[in-house]
Amino acid sequence: MERRTFLRASAVSAVSAGAMATSAPAASAKAPLRVQFLAYEGVESLDFVAPFDVMSMAAYLSNAVRTTLVSPDKPTTITTSKGMRVEVPHGWSPQDADVLVVPGGGFTKPGSGLHKLLSDKGFMRRLADVKAIKVGVCTGVMALSAAGFTRGRPATTHANAKAELAAQGATVINARVVDDGDLITCGGITSGLDGALWMVERFLGAQLATRIETIMEYERRGTVWRS
Repeated sequence: MERRTFLRASAVSAVSAGAMATSAPAASAKAPLRVQFLAYEGVESLDFVAPFDVMSMAAYLSNAVRTTLVSPDKPTTITTSKGMRVEVPHGWSPQDADVLVVPGGGFTKPGSGLHKLLSDKGFMRRLADVKAIKVGVCTGVMALSAAGFTRGRPATTHANAKAELAAQGATVINARVVDDGDLITCGGITSGLDGALWMVERFLGAQLATRIETIMEYERRGTVWRS
């Protein structure tokens, strides 16, 4: 049986399983899931663009998601690691998010966008206080690790950063997406697609997730590991 057909046929059981995976209420038009995507100078383009596109599609199809692109400080224009210029219309407001997505940006390169973010003590203090569900994409997981969220917990990240993630106290799982309740981590770059589709399934159901896969001509890869 073709994969999408199987997933649609098993949507009811998948939704039930997703509901048990989190204590958060299912999103709806009356109570939309508020998802903020952090975009900072030197960020890896696909790390945030891919999940932003998935969640924006979910917003369009269901009216049960609100997506917001935010900078660590105030509205600005950034240049991504690949030279893309992006207008970021909002400053970060942690109290206005149910989910915060933190993308990577050159963990193995000294002076990269991610390292500058990690050296911003004011931002890191605010990040450590976040109560929303945290989603790390690629080496964005290392920012969550630096804030103390991965210590003693299952997590994944880009292959080049897994050793450091383990050294910082995480239990590294070799899965494309790791869901530990209020902490979701994704592997390298394109895994943000899979992480975002998993979020759609978790909060809005398997039927919508597979519909978005069909529209985007993309099939999820690898494993979603759940605690």
